[in-house]
Amino acid sequence: MTAFLALVRKELATLFASPLAYLALTLVMLVTALIFFDHLRIYNQILFLYASSTMGGFETDTVPDHINVRDSVFFPVLETLGITLIALIPVITMRVFAEERARGTDELLLTLRLSPAQIVLAKFAVTYAFVLVMMAGSFVYPAMATLEGGIGTEHLLAVFVGLSLHALGLASLGLACSAFSSSQLVAAVASWAVGFVLWDFAWAGAFVGEQAGRFLDLISMHPRYGSFAEGVVNLEHFAYFAGLGLVSAALARFSFDWRRVAG
Repeated sequence: MTAFLALVRKELATLFASPLAYLALTLVMLVTALIFFDHLRIYNQILFLYASSTMGGFETDTVPDHINVRDSVFFPVLETLGITLIALIPVITMRVFAEERARGTDELLLTLRLSPAQIVLAKFAVTYAFVLVMMAGSFVYPAMATLEGGIGTEHLLAVFVGLSLHALGLASLGLACSAFSSSQLVAAVASWAVGFVLWDFAWAGAFVGEQAGRFLDLISMHPRYGSFAEGVVNLEHFAYFAGLGLVSAALARFSFDWRRVAG
């Protein structure tokens, strides 16, 4: 246990001292702010047009129901942020295992009475902690849109959970990719590719048939993420992201055995 806690402290120090991690954190918050204010600007312009059409006598019943903060600002921001995270999360995860492999220090960790499972657990836990900090920071602006739009705190909580699960799922994929490579660039590119492929298979339904289309929909991230954005909390969607994390952790654990066999 002492060796495990020492590894956790070492991973925390390494991650929170990494300029790339803070770069990803800053980019997520900056992109979220830019997207939020851009959609808010468009929304205000639409309201101004409706106000002008009533010759200065603005009446709320002249605005169509679909022109509201939730549909015009909140959902587009979350949709764009979900895709943006696919590109930014790998910046955090690419070095976690790959750097150890490149330096040969992963074998050193095994000599410190640490099992491969403990190494994987420590690295996943620390990465998850940083990702949650990132999500808390990036969620400030969507939260403002939610509260201003009168959607409610329950909806806000559901969205934050969904956004966090989506980010943690991407982090899991990135860590699994990092575990099988000694190159951070290869790990990042592989994580980007897997994330974009798993994001949404709706386009493939017309090419693979109905049954295969249903299966692809089951493994897609977007339907689950979109459900939380609607304020719907489904245990099945929790299970999806939990399963994604467990499979990724199992693959990362397997990478230690694979390297021994391959080496």
